[in-house]
Amino acid sequence: TGAQQSATVANPASGASPDLLPHFQLEPEDVYIVKNKAVSLACRATPATQIYFKCNGEWVHQGDHVTQHSTDRSTGLPVMEVRIEVTRQQVEKIFGLEEYWCQCVAWSSSGTTKSQKAFVRIAYLRKNFEQEPTAREVSIEQGIVLPCRPPEGIPPAEVEWLRNEELVDPALDANVYVTPEHSLVLRQARLADTANYTCVAKNIVARRRSASAAITVYVNGGWSTWTQWSGCSTSCGRGWQKRSRTCTNPTPLNGGAFCEGQNVQKTACTTLCPVDGAWSEWSKWSECGAECTHWRSRECSEPAPRNGGRDCHGPELDTRNCTSELCTHAAPGAEDVALYVGLVAVAVCLVLLLLVGVLVYCRKKGGLDADVADSSILTAGFQPVSIKPSKADNPSLLTIQPDLSTTTMTYQGSLCPRQDGPAKLQLPNGHLLSPLGAGRHTLHHSSPAAEGADFVARLSTQSYFRSLPRGTNNMAYGTFNFLGGRLMIPNTGISLLIPPDAIPRGKIYEVYLTLHKQEEVRLPLAGCQTLLSPIVSCGPPGVLLTRPAILAMGHCVEASAENWSIRLKKQSCEGTWEDVLQLGTEPCTELYYCQLEAQACYVFTEQLGRFALVGESLSMAASKRLKLVLFAPAACPSLEYNIRVYCLSDTQDVLKEVIQLEKQLGGQLIGAPRVLHFKDSYHNLRLSIHDMPSSLWKSKLLASYQEIPFYHIWSGLQPFLHCTFTLERLSTSTCELACKIWVWQVEGDGQSFTVNFNIAKDTRFSDWLVPDEVGTPALVGPSAFKIPFLIRQKIISSLDPPGTRGADWRTLAQKLNLDSHLSFFASKASPTAMILNLWEARHFPNGNLSQLAAAVAEVGKQDGALFSEAEC
Repeated sequence: TGAQQSATVANPASGASPDLLPHFQLEPEDVYIVKNKAVSLACRATPATQIYFKCNGEWVHQGDHVTQHSTDRSTGLPVMEVRIEVTRQQVEKIFGLEEYWCQCVAWSSSGTTKSQKAFVRIAYLRKNFEQEPTAREVSIEQGIVLPCRPPEGIPPAEVEWLRNEELVDPALDANVYVTPEHSLVLRQARLADTANYTCVAKNIVARRRSASAAITVYVNGGWSTWTQWSGCSTSCGRGWQKRSRTCTNPTPLNGGAFCEGQNVQKTACTTLCPVDGAWSEWSKWSECGAECTHWRSRECSEPAPRNGGRDCHGPELDTRNCTSELCTHAAPGAEDVALYVGLVAVAVCLVLLLLVGVLVYCRKKGGLDADVADSSILTAGFQPVSIKPSKADNPSLLTIQPDLSTTTMTYQGSLCPRQDGPAKLQLPNGHLLSPLGAGRHTLHHSSPAAEGADFVARLSTQSYFRSLPRGTNNMAYGTFNFLGGRLMIPNTGISLLIPPDAIPRGKIYEVYLTLHKQEEVRLPLAGCQTLLSPIVSCGPPGVLLTRPAILAMGHCVEASAENWSIRLKKQSCEGTWEDVLQLGTEPCTELYYCQLEAQACYVFTEQLGRFALVGESLSMAASKRLKLVLFAPAACPSLEYNIRVYCLSDTQDVLKEVIQLEKQLGGQLIGAPRVLHFKDSYHNLRLSIHDMPSSLWKSKLLASYQEIPFYHIWSGLQPFLHCTFTLERLSTSTCELACKIWVWQVEGDGQSFTVNFNIAKDTRFSDWLVPDEVGTPALVGPSAFKIPFLIRQKIISSLDPPGTRGADWRTLAQKLNLDSHLSFFASKASPTAMILNLWEARHFPNGNLSQLAAAVAEVGKQDGALFSEAEC
């Protein structure tokens, strides 16, 4: 009874039936708080009219409860479920006094019932091991015990062992087991057990590694068996012979002892002198046989060869012809051989002559079809067009006014290729990409003639100006109308594409694009979140766009769905950051979309504002790209010399800022930048310098390496993290410096920089510095696009309608490797326009129009009707 009351205590009202007392279907359980994440406690009871939580003897405020009512289907009784959240601050208030616990109390008309207590503890794992394994040398087949006492933690840390960074699994190796005290035991040491052993402790908070212990399994040498005695050293008379053995049974390994004793033995020997053989006399001739031959023989016996002497040379048997009465002689007979000559009649072959006539039929071309729509014609169709106003009094000139109305519409086609319907897609003005005629087309646009100071002055009157960076160094701006345009911040990879018809006709907008430094904007990050891109603003906010603009910016994430959860964040008007899109999932709104590529992302947005890409790691395999850059003074008048190693997020904007900073400091690049994959393993980044010629240089660093804390790098909010190695040359005449700089996060997994340069005149790495981009930060109208305006309109009008056999925008997306975004393209009024806009954003200004033309041509080959000429 006492044991039951520790979990559940009932206080029935007088006269109430015990069957109607509340009983808990779900009771709160012990939980741990990880970092600053709140935890949730839940309980569910039936029948219950009220449920409240009591924590450490005090009732939880009613407003902190989340209540849900339902009915038990089997009994029909009411069911109530209540949840509360407990924060780290609540637990820390009573830290050291007692443990923090919570308990549910449920009421019904018959009484109350209490649930079991759930304890809430703050999870942690200290850094230092209480006992670490130590290096040892053991003989083969000897037992080994490697002790490990993990750091103190809540919950207690689980321990696993690594052998040369690979997990040791006792289930796969019967020679290995782990004791309850976490010691690793090798029953019998083998040569394969020679390795670096690391004890790893982990719980829900962190993962710690002990110092690696090098275990060397050595083998003492043993003698092999003796060889056979060698031959005697003399061929005749007294000599000596020997035998030997080797220390190979086993061979000493890993510092094992060598064999003791002699490896060669000798002894005296006597060899009999050799006697060469000699022939005896020939025997008498035998009787003449029936074959008319007789023979005689001799033997090699006077003397016979012995003791290795040579055998006799010559035949042992001799035969000759003879005649006698026993010998029979056959008379020669003449054989008549008749030669018959046969006459062969040769048949005469008849030769048939076949005349082959080749008929050539020439057909008159009725128009350009898909078989002749090659890339040369397409390329010609993409050539820039002179765009000038047409004369109003000359009606004979061809005037093509593209329909750029802003009427809202939705795409009606299917996402799957259609197989039915032979209908042709008629083009409104001839072939899809045929060269334009001599007509003139009116394309009005305004030029961004305002100076930077004037533009900033106008912005200063707006309420959002206070959050923009001062000055125009990292800002681009321009005045745009319905023809669209492009803004670019040089040397940062950041641009804003405003496609045609995104701004309503009759409207003119002054648009800006700015790059923020991290210290200018506060972006709150929680848990394992990290900033993956620059923080970029485009505006003014609240501008009405009828088509999505495309914001391009770099990122530093090695993206994979199993390792990362990546979100696009946008700052609201109130200043709070909101998640507007989670990459890899279906978007909940059509206002935003993001195309993530290896080093850049392209954000489709119909609302301008402030954006950033933020990621949260899902495993310790998640990694960010860091760019490691080495700088040193261009001039060194003193003996002291500093090498600065920057650890930057791998985006162009950060590298640009560092280069500008180093130019002010008088620094020069002394090595090609390297990329390092920095993992979410909670390990700091370590840097060390080695292999300097000690006769010329010495390091003034007191420790063996320097460290940059993990969280400083992982957050991404500190842009110019670096370590400085201070060196001292022993003579002012020393100008050559050769050394190696090691950078690593986990022992045994790092990169080295080989530095070899002349500090007085070395400029080999100046090409790595970011060159100034050629061009205007603001491009307005047709000059902002690679594809001529009217050619673009023809492609859109031809590929937007669903085509037979899929010869429409879906095939074009597939040819351009964009078929993973079909759902987004289909949700827009013009899917083809979205594809072309993305192509413009990705490939400006160096895009290859011929490749795009070839892709459009491939679409035409699937449906020849796509390229049919319109009847005039």
